Amino acid sequence: MEQQHHYPCEACGADLRFKPGQEQLVCDHCGHAQEIPSATGRGTAVGLEELDLHAGLKADLPVGSLEEVRTLTCPNCAALIELKGAAHATECPFCATPVVVDTGATRMIRPQALVPFQQTEELARDALGRWLGRLWFAPGGVKDYARRGRRLTGVYSPFWTFDAATASSYSGQRGDAYYETEWVTVTRNGKSEQQQKRVRKIRWHPVRGHVARVFDDVLVLASRALPRKHTDALKPWDLSALTAFRPDYLAGFTAEGYTVQLAEAVDIGHDEMARMISTDVRRDIGGDEQRIDSIDTSYSQETFKHILLPVWTAAYKYRGKSFRFVVNGQTGKVQGERPWSWVKISLAVLVVAIIVGVAVYFGQQAQ
Repeated sequence: MEQQHHYPCEACGADLRFKPGQEQLVCDHCGHAQEIPSATGRGTAVGLEELDLHAGLKADLPVGSLEEVRTLTCPNCAALIELKGAAHATECPFCATPVVVDTGATRMIRPQALVPFQQTEELARDALGRWLGRLWFAPGGVKDYARRGRRLTGVYSPFWTFDAATASSYSGQRGDAYYETEWVTVTRNGKSEQQQKRVRKIRWHPVRGHVARVFDDVLVLASRALPRKHTDALKPWDLSALTAFRPDYLAGFTAEGYTVQLAEAVDIGHDEMARMISTDVRRDIGGDEQRIDSIDTSYSQETFKHILLPVWTAAYKYRGKSFRFVVNGQTGKVQGERPWSWVKISLAVLVVAIIVGVAVYFGQQAQ
């Protein structure tokens, strides 16, 4: 059975919501603030429960690490939105599409930790307004979007983190540079002549070796609601601010369920690790240039966490299409899609053409 969490105000009984940047739940009705118990305080990232990856892939996790949640799936962007209470409909926070189909209860891995919101909605709106104001050739309505007081939606977005110890054997080639003096033909004042030039060349030697690295909290987005390039651009996240999960922090916010399953996320995480291992191999090969023929990596001590990170979202509709903006709820960094005003672009092209035409005209007159 779904567990519902409500936090009544001690002063008036209305529901409380988490106040970004503080350890408080604040009443929207009367303004009364109540502290979240100190056990949920920040700085508790050390000691957070890590789950065994192989057990997770075999769906053999402890019962306490699972939960049943009611969800709705957005038909437009595929976001998995968690429902609270008896609600059966909502608006997608990522693309503003009405979502009215209840998919029932889903058994999912519960979050072990989250990073609480640090940026208030007002700060996020200001950051979005500055970002939109710097967009060239955007429709005027887009630039005014944040200044009109339009509400942003605070969403806890799902992520996976992966830890692993890796050992890699590699083979490749080390390139050491040397220089030779050669005669080359150059053209000077319309005439060809010979001159000496130092030419860089590479001497290659076969190499083999081993590198090792321990990875901690490799971050993988667990949602398909937003393009990965947008959420990747919100980095870096300070994961030292992770705190053990409690539903108190979700009061007043939307929680998104994960749609990138653990097995798929592991492959993405391994790809991220492979890129860093490749850098380690090149550094180990040394020389002036490197060629990598093969890398064979073994993984051990693999664990994972399911965490939630804070994102403010907004969706702007222009000519029937939704454009999505996201703000890092921890740092205020902004990313998103942008529409183009072809009227502004056409006017700019026309102005440039006029300027060029005038310059050519006066240039001809001067002759």
